[in-house]
Amino acid sequence: MTTTVLFDYWRSSASYRVRIALNMLAMPYSSAPVDLLSGEHKQAEHLARNPQGLVPALQIDGHMMTQSLAIIEYLAETRPHATLLPTDPLGRHRVRALSYAIAMDIHPSCNLGIVAYVMQQSSDPDAARSAWMRKFIGEGLQAFERLLDNPATGDFCHGDKPSMADLCLVPQIYNARRWNVDLNACARTVAIADRCAALPAFIAAHPDQAAPK
Repeated sequence: MTTTVLFDYWRSSASYRVRIALNMLAMPYSSAPVDLLSGEHKQAEHLARNPQGLVPALQIDGHMMTQSLAIIEYLAETRPHATLLPTDPLGRHRVRALSYAIAMDIHPSCNLGIVAYVMQQSSDPDAARSAWMRKFIGEGLQAFERLLDNPATGDFCHGDKPSMADLCLVPQIYNARRWNVDLNACARTVAIADRCAALPAFIAAHPDQAAPK
């Protein structure tokens, strides 16, 4: 059997999502860290896995896959016991929309390359980074809170079991807390994230567990 290998970085939100998905599906895998801070993701070895120079990359089923949501959807489509996406078209649309609101709207503003550029423009790089993170994560999560004001929201983002949307939410809340984002207007969002964070699959995927020892 081909070994499943996740090429990731411990604090990468996108990698965090895929770790949760693999854990939820009880899929054994090995982790191959790619150090973003030292620039490993821009070296030829990693560019051969992902020409974009991003993490994660997942070696699975004889293929190298990139883009966290595309990977999660592949797992949802190929593993019959997966519950990462609802079975009905309307439910799948909603889970995708919630996932994209985080992965495509909030997360890109906070990527390492973007934030590094913001810091270069300021005489106080650390303050500029913190203000940037608080603004874009905070505004994005407040919009997400409004999206959750929907009858389809249950104990989790959609219904009563974690879906791809929750896999996106938990890493984003981790980052929000890391940057001291004001979450007072996001009570439902935070409650769902905390509910997820208490589950074994999420605990095992936490950056503290993935950090270099």
